[in-house]
Amino acid sequence: MSILQTVIPVTHDLGGFQVRRAVPSPNCRMVGPFVFVDQFGPARLKAGEGMDVRPHPHINLSTVTWLFEGAIDHRDSLGSYSTIRPGTVNLMTAGSGIVHSERSPQSERDAGPSMYGMQTWLALPDGKEEIAPAFEAVSELPLIEDTCIKARVIMGSLWGKRAQTTCYADTIYAEIDLGPAGAIPIDAEADERAVMLVGGEASIDGYPLELYALTVLKPGEPMTLSSAHGGKIMLLGGEAFKTHRYVYWNFVSSSRDRIEQAKEDWTSGRFPLVPGDDHEFIPLPEKPKTVSYP
Repeated sequence: MSILQTVIPVTHDLGGFQVRRAVPSPNCRMVGPFVFVDQFGPARLKAGEGMDVRPHPHINLSTVTWLFEGAIDHRDSLGSYSTIRPGTVNLMTAGSGIVHSERSPQSERDAGPSMYGMQTWLALPDGKEEIAPAFEAVSELPLIEDTCIKARVIMGSLWGKRAQTTCYADTIYAEIDLGPAGAIPIDAEADERAVMLVGGEASIDGYPLELYALTVLKPGEPMTLSSAHGGKIMLLGGEAFKTHRYVYWNFVSSSRDRIEQAKEDWTSGRFPLVPGDDHEFIPLPEKPKTVSYP
């Protein structure tokens, strides 16, 4: 058996669309540097509606936004502004602290926004948790393409191709589209690996993947991902962290004291503002949905 475990995500209904959170979970705290894995959609909101994630803070992590459909306007406290679209990866490194917002562009609101994609967080490794905040949007990404295969390398090195996206720890991340009878080998070099079927159907070494579940793979074993009728799959993972990461709301750190400091800093207004989106913010919740804080 090539499978270590199957993680069934917790589903949150946000009204017009669903968000499925696989990591962190009681049985899966991380996969490589990935400390948070959300999948959302597919869905289409009504005309006039949109996504509005008000300004909120992060520390000691990088957020990675990847869309299959739709568009999101990103703004952050560095002054960065980017409209995220399919084929472009947005990597925001919080480091010592950053604030950002995510909202549907007006053109999307007018038509009725499509919501379909991935939101993941990467824990920053020891010695780099407090680096300076940074932002990049990378659209020139390697594509592996054949008759029944289209695989986009989002981060790291896969199938002999390397993405130019910054990696602070060894990371692999890819979107794989398989047509009917399509198959592709899964890289065996990463310490930890997982796949998530986000559309259609697929199997790993003949083991059927459950839609939206995170399937954690055994390390060090070459495997084959295949589909009889076509499917879309995300591959993610990388180096195993030797030290624990705590998660509380939007904060990730190897230090509980650092998270407590971040909570106090946000409540006291010591984080920077987001230029162009500084009229509201998300307050620190009393009982956040995301907690990995034993």
